[in-house]
Amino acid sequence: MSSSIYDFTVKNANGDDVKLSEYRGKVLIVVNVASQCGLTNKNYTQLKELLDVYKKDGLEVLAFPCNQFAGQEPSCEVDIQAFVADKFKFEPTLFQKIDVNGDKSSPLFKFLKSEKGGFMFDAIKWNFTKFLVGRDGKVIKRFGPTTDPKDMKKDIEEALGERL
Repeated sequence: MSSSIYDFTVKNANGDDVKLSEYRGKVLIVVNVASQCGLTNKNYTQLKELLDVYKKDGLEVLAFPCNQFAGQEPSCEVDIQAFVADKFKFEPTLFQKIDVNGDKSSPLFKFLKSEKGGFMFDAIKWNFTKFLVGRDGKVIKRFGPTTDPKDMKKDIEEALGERL
C-alpha cells in the first residue's frame, strides 16, 4: 500500500520514467487536463498565474492529459505541449496521457482518489480535477473541475508555509 505520491513512477510526455520522489519537498498541484474542454482556458491561465507567483517558493504543477471525458484531449503529448506553450505561455510538467477512471486508471490517480474521495463518489468527474499535495507527498485536498485554481491560493500558501 502506497503512503505518498513519492511511491509512484510515471511517464513524462516523452515516455521517460519519472520518479515522483524527485518532487520531494515541493508542493504539487496534480491535475488531469484536456485541450478542448470548456474549462481549459480558465484553468491553464490561472494555473500559470499560480506557478508564476509560487514556483520560487516550491510549487509545481503536474499535468496529466486525459481523453476520458467527451474525447476532449485527442492530441498527442507533443501537440498538447505546443498548444499549452503557444496559447498560454505555460509549461507545466506534462506527463503521458492516462486514464483517471476505470480498469485502466493510472495507479497514481487510483491513489489520489483513495486519499481524497469526491462528493458522492470517488471517481474523477471531469477534466481539471485538482489535487493539492504537500511537501511530504501526502494529499492535502481535492478540488473539483469547476473550482478555479485562483481559489486554491489560501490552501497553497498554507502548504508552502509548512516545512518538512
